[in-house]
Amino acid sequence: MEEEEAAGAASGAAPPRFSDADVDRDPGAAAQELTTALEKNPDDAECYCQRAYAHILLQKYADAVADAKKSLELKPNNAVALLRKGLGEYHIKNYASALESFREGQRLDNVDDTFTIWIKRCEETLNASQTDLNTQQQPLPPKIKYDWYQTESQVIVTIMIKNAQKDDVSVQFLERKMNASVRLPSGEDFNLKLDLLHSIVPEQSTFKVLSTKVEIKMKKPEAVRWEKLEGQEDSPKLKQFTPDTQHLYPSSSHYTRNWDKLVVEIKEEEKNEKLEGDAALNKLFQQIYSDGTDEVKRAMNKSFMESGGTVLSTNWSDVGKRKVEVNPPDDVEWKKF
Repeated sequence: MEEEEAAGAASGAAPPRFSDADVDRDPGAAAQELTTALEKNPDDAECYCQRAYAHILLQKYADAVADAKKSLELKPNNAVALLRKGLGEYHIKNYASALESFREGQRLDNVDDTFTIWIKRCEETLNASQTDLNTQQQPLPPKIKYDWYQTESQVIVTIMIKNAQKDDVSVQFLERKMNASVRLPSGEDFNLKLDLLHSIVPEQSTFKVLSTKVEIKMKKPEAVRWEKLEGQEDSPKLKQFTPDTQHLYPSSSHYTRNWDKLVVEIKEEEKNEKLEGDAALNKLFQQIYSDGTDEVKRAMNKSFMESGGTVLSTNWSDVGKRKVEVNPPDDVEWKKF
């Protein structure tokens, strides 16, 4: 080939042509020889087109696109150059431009099935990319965690949702089901549907919306221990409830949680619950008795019993030395039945 080039240059003839077969045999050598030829004749559209083919075989796809474009500038409406431009663009993932190149090439040469094959491949790739993009743009469902634990009389489910509004929370209790629906601050809906392991008492089950969670309390019909929250009963023989000494309760999470802190929080909430009238007064007396010393408790018991419920004293040094007399309110007449 080099001898032919030398002879051609000496005689002033056109440089030799490279066929596809020449490029296939050694694309690297062909690319070098074509580069040398283009240095001598920079306006040779055919050399650019063949060097684009060599670049494709060498997987230098950006260089292939550049040579194919140069070939088309020098010789427009070249179907082969459009094919090689499209192949380079496809491999650098410029699928839209590749599709345009293949379609234009097919208009010039509608006999070659190669264009049809690559047009179909581009369309499939673009459709798949659009589907992936649409999937990525769809908002992901909110990831809301929930846990559960139990006491002797209740099963408590805690949904970790902050700042939920009471009007946006709905809980339905059935004998063996619990369905909770919460409208999140973001406007999305969270739904939790549980097929419970054992029966509950729906009319005695409640829920409470707090600033950091939604707390659902399901009343047990009897003091049995639930081995898990959901599922079918493993055995018709139920186990009596026995508190776990470590306060470790079953959980829907993949880890075990110590619920001591949560139990304390619940008791604190119940302690701080606002009551009115007799309920508030009774709770105050219960709190005084619960927190009192042994002497305080003895004084309260003695004064209450001896006075027929009309006197309640916490002073053991006083009531311990005497019998507490009945002392009804001024507008009440005491009667002994």
